Amino acid sequence: MRLGALEAGGTKMVCAIGDENGNIYEQVSIPTETPEITLPKLAEWFRERNVEALGIGCFGPIDLNKESETYGYITSTPKLPWVNCDVVGYFKKALGCPIGFDTDVNGSALGEVTFGQAKDKKNIMYITIGTGVGAGVYAEGKLLHGMMHPEAGHVLIRRRQGDTYEGKCPYHKDCMEGMTAGPAIEARWGKKGIDLKDRPEVWDLEAYYIAQALVNYIMTLSPEMIILGGGVMHQEQLFPLIRGYVKELLAGYIKTKQLDDLEHYIVAPSLNDNQGIMGALELGRRALEAD
Repeated sequence: MRLGALEAGGTKMVCAIGDENGNIYEQVSIPTETPEITLPKLAEWFRERNVEALGIGCFGPIDLNKESETYGYITSTPKLPWVNCDVVGYFKKALGCPIGFDTDVNGSALGEVTFGQAKDKKNIMYITIGTGVGAGVYAEGKLLHGMMHPEAGHVLIRRRQGDTYEGKCPYHKDCMEGMTAGPAIEARWGKKGIDLKDRPEVWDLEAYYIAQALVNYIMTLSPEMIILGGGVMHQEQLFPLIRGYVKELLAGYIKTKQLDDLEHYIVAPSLNDNQGIMGALELGRRALEAD
């Protein structure tokens, strides 16, 4: 199969050509501007390469209900030029091939369960912590959509005693994204995370809030593995801190072999930052198979 993959982000669009085995033959990054500027560039790139299908992992919120009149649209995004943009419709018309479509973080989750470390799992979460926080959920062998799709980056968390920072999220203030995303770190400490590497108090607080959210996910979704990606998680000192706080906050309530081995339960991505693109290849393969 000759598959196209698009990881559609708010800053850049990563395009790739690959196959059903996850092999990537060609890859390029195109800046995200307005739909009128960006979409024709993307379509031309894929058209010139004669793809049989295109898989898209897209920033959101998006409409994933195939019965909906706005299926395949970006909906109420804060990236205002992209509000109510018919992404799937545009590429169907431009390329004339099957289109697979899901959230960017669901795409990353799919990449890990198809080609990565979660290959033998039926229930995992992929969480990205960067400019924002998003979560992809793979439950009982399927990507979870539900009413829309998970927005687990906005779960509410308890403020640590003595913390007076109000939170960065414009909707909820002190949700997970409002307390742990890159802009929250910079607003709280006055520097970007990359410049705070040697400040242990920064990462202890960060780990405490991330761990709270993970405990919520463990209690509600019971994943077999949690994968933490995104720019903030490049601070690798976070992983042992997060695992420690997860153990403390669970307080022995749940006993499983996975939770007895947190080092292999709460993990970094395994596909060299290609999990999103590889997941998009799988979305394209599935769309072609279903056509």
